Amino acid sequence: MIVDSAIPSPDPSWASFSLGPLTIHTYALCIIAGIIAAVVITERRLRRRGVSPWTTIDIALWTVPLGIVVARFYHVFTHVGDYFYPGANLWNVFAIWDGGNAIYGSMIGGAVGIAIACRRTGLRFWAFVDALAPALLVAQAIGRLGNWFNQELFGLPTTLPWGLEISPTAPMYPAGTPAGTLFHPLFLYEIIWNLTGALLIVLLERRLTLQWGRSLGLYMVWYGLGRSGLEAIRIDPTSTAAFGIPANIWASFALIAIGVTLLIVQSIRHDGPEPSPYVDGRGPTGAVPGDSEADDAQISPGPTARDSAPLRGA
Repeated sequence: MIVDSAIPSPDPSWASFSLGPLTIHTYALCIIAGIIAAVVITERRLRRRGVSPWTTIDIALWTVPLGIVVARFYHVFTHVGDYFYPGANLWNVFAIWDGGNAIYGSMIGGAVGIAIACRRTGLRFWAFVDALAPALLVAQAIGRLGNWFNQELFGLPTTLPWGLEISPTAPMYPAGTPAGTLFHPLFLYEIIWNLTGALLIVLLERRLTLQWGRSLGLYMVWYGLGRSGLEAIRIDPTSTAAFGIPANIWASFALIAIGVTLLIVQSIRHDGPEPSPYVDGRGPTGAVPGDSEADDAQISPGPTARDSAPLRGA
């Protein structure tokens, strides 16, 4: 039964609107807003390390398209039953506006895009992904609002006062479940978890030298822990994999393992800050810009002191 304090889902008409001959999907707008937020935050963090202005845009031009494409196909092939069945419209495989943009797929495609773009710009891969780590959590939090508009990403039924209302006509509404049932608002849980993680990474960066991929490692562990817990109570019966465990839980375990390995290996290999966000011989010509925080950093004196400043939080 719906209670007064329950979280309402938007009217289905809010999921899209017309703009002339175009149909604008709110889910897509949330993704775009998240991408913009990630670019702005990452750009600000990179500039503090002396990176040329708007290098983030150059990298995003590779990263975003690859991330979106791989994210979509990851979702499709972990939900095969939703797209491949007798009489299915195979064009729905490409209908990203209807929902289904898997974050783990975007990580794979995005990592490839970052590697390519960093090689072209001369930026260190680890410098960029460390700047991106908290920004990515903010972007994911914004993107999760799209799931709310699409009435998806919800968990098991609950009697908690913050239960989520889902329309019985919504595509993901569990068959046989009585109308008026409330569900765990997983999209909201993940928003809170992601924003908390972004703040945690920024605070730790102010006290520790989290370069050489260590901020990324923290992101992987944090996000993997949160996502594995949420996926355990998610209603999404078409995403099961080995041993009946959802594919996203396996992916979360893998992400945690990679994050822990990255933290350990990079802590052993590098006990100090990066000498520069650029690989040798690829930095911008002329003096490297800095800011007051970088200039005040306690680093051994030398002509590259600004380049060696620890990465600060956004």
